[in-house]
Amino acid sequence: MKFHPSLAQARYASPLGTMVLAASEAGLAGAWFDGQRHLPECSGWPPAPQHALLLEAMAQLDRYFAGGHAAFDLPLDVAGGTPFQQSVWQALRSIPRGQTLSYRAVGERAGCGGAMRAVGAAVGRNPLSIVVPCHRVVGADGSLTGYAGGLERKRALLHLEGVAA
Repeated sequence: MKFHPSLAQARYASPLGTMVLAASEAGLAGAWFDGQRHLPECSGWPPAPQHALLLEAMAQLDRYFAGGHAAFDLPLDVAGGTPFQQSVWQALRSIPRGQTLSYRAVGERAGCGGAMRAVGAAVGRNPLSIVVPCHRVVGADGSLTGYAGGLERKRALLHLEGVAA
């Protein structure tokens, strides 16, 4: 992933740990848990705790964690991803709260059903944790498999959404 060096950033204190939120002029470009795999080097991004889009993202995350938020309605900037990654991330956005899909099903929605390893890699590189719900992807047998933010967080997010995990 390529990120512009001047993304605005803010910290969000989620119930599952601090998150780094990043915004470009085009939209929300990142939402990562501290220490998450694939968290980019962001120390050079200017802090912008009063940035309007980041404040709106925090408000929507608050509603999500309170259990009353069905979907995120934010402009997203996924331009740093490849066209393949972007198609997978778009497929992730179609998974409703409280439901899960297998990697194969996500691949089918993205138009690349047989490329499960590539789909898995794209899911793992999702820069917008929770907002683009990669935590809703499970193994073919329903088992919890990788999550860049850690399996305990994935389990907690699914539990919050009413999925037995």
